[in-house]
Amino acid sequence: MRGLLVIGHGSRRDDANATVRAVARLLAQPDRAQPDHAETIGAGDNGQARWGAVEPAFLELAQPDIVAGYGILTAAGCTEIVVHPFFLFEGNHTTHDIPAALARAQEQFPDTRWCLTAPLGLHPGVLAAVAGRIEDALTGDHPGNDQLAGNSVSAVSAGAALSAIGPR
Repeated sequence: MRGLLVIGHGSRRDDANATVRAVARLLAQPDRAQPDHAETIGAGDNGQARWGAVEPAFLELAQPDIVAGYGILTAAGCTEIVVHPFFLFEGNHTTHDIPAALARAQEQFPDTRWCLTAPLGLHPGVLAAVAGRIEDALTGDHPGNDQLAGNSVSAVSAGAALSAIGPR
């Protein structure tokens, strides 16, 4: 059986850790449709659940840590673990720390194997989300944009804002 381990950095702020837990919960739902895609997040080709189990885990500062999260998946019967670092870009944590923790977990559960996905990076979905956040800020749909209130810049679209900072 295949399991999914969603790894966040971990934070002293509970709401930051709650986001990683929510991502794991949403990815576990086979009927949750992806925006702009016909397929579903947690479903395989036949519509059945892609994952036998999905767990959040944290690199540091929060529990369960990576080894414990891996252990929860193996206790659920998972022998193949797909690991997604819910990180924006590649760095020391995604290239060294997370793989080292996964190797320690595999030592404890030798009848398992794991593969590590790339972090979010420049995936088109991330770029669409960034453009959406920019649009929200410029149109007043995001808290904390009071500094733009009354300025003509609020009429600028996210597309224009991105093209203005892009390569020339």
